[in-house]
Amino acid sequence: MFQDMHPTPDISHITREDYKDVYEPSEDSFLLMDALEKDADVIKKLKPLVCLEVGSGSGIVSCFLATLLPDPCIFWMTDINAKACQVSTRTMKQNNIFTTDSITTDITSGITERLKGSVDILLCNPPYVLTSTEEVGSKGIAASWAGGNKGREVVDQLLPTINKLLSPQGLFYLVCLKVNKPGTDYFLMFTNKH
Repeated sequence: MFQDMHPTPDISHITREDYKDVYEPSEDSFLLMDALEKDADVIKKLKPLVCLEVGSGSGIVSCFLATLLPDPCIFWMTDINAKACQVSTRTMKQNNIFTTDSITTDITSGITERLKGSVDILLCNPPYVLTSTEEVGSKGIAASWAGGNKGREVVDQLLPTINKLLSPQGLFYLVCLKVNKPGTDYFLMFTNKH
């Protein structure tokens, strides 16, 4: 039996002009949404109160998660790209999600202490393409794909904050490539927090 697929959020408000500065949802975005949909029953039982997406881009992934949940939840979205934060907020509003805040910041700078131990679901589709270190941390569209050495520079900055952010039953979803060596260092340490 096929189960009905959850609808993809409406992103018709995002223009070609927006996509010059903001990551357009692609295979990796849809892969992350598929993982959330697959885990929908687990996520619903968790009854999350606080969700955080690091590197929200268009906001489609947080919006998808919001529409999966039967109860309201607060959604925090961060992105180093101010235009991405604006588009993320518009995406949530376009889909009638109003319990959200989008913050222009580097990973979780400035909010880690405020959210300490309270994030029930943490999402990250980081820049993971292998690039030079100099390309990492730009404020424009390159911020969405430039992962630096091994494609892990942004991820390696995020991983030490995971235990600080997640609630005791918190879940962490991360997109990465095999070339990013996900079985090494912090990756295994944080993926099974619950």
